[in-house]
Amino acid sequence: MGDVSTVSTRANGMTGLVGALMLVLCVAMSYAEEGAASAIVAEPKQTDNTNAAPSSEEIEKDLQRLPWEQFKSVLSAMPKLKADVDAFGPFGWQYVQANYRSYRWKRSIDKLDDSQKKQLAELIQRAKGAAGAPASNGS
Repeated sequence: MGDVSTVSTRANGMTGLVGALMLVLCVAMSYAEEGAASAIVAEPKQTDNTNAAPSSEEIEKDLQRLPWEQFKSVLSAMPKLKADVDAFGPFGWQYVQANYRSYRWKRSIDKLDDSQKKQLAELIQRAKGAAGAPASNGS
């Protein structure tokens, strides 16, 4: 009889973890579905305004091409984007690390105003430069 209660207690403890993981996956799937639906709607082309922020699609592609460390530092520098991930705690960052190259960031980028989009694009360009630069050996 003691073995059955031990198994039952362990099973009850695992349901909390499984439930949390299922919640993260459901939220991620809902974002993916909304991203696919928004991709159907054509976004108007920007005019030749040189002060205009890059398109969300361009920013998304550049962001996804970064190595993980640069990606994380760029995302962490943008309070709105960081808050989206932080809302899920450590599981959010684990999910992002595993999926950031294929995740649809456009939806989150679209929520930024033009100045924030420009800031994000500049951070990405700086991170690209840092990723391509050779590491200094301190000499």
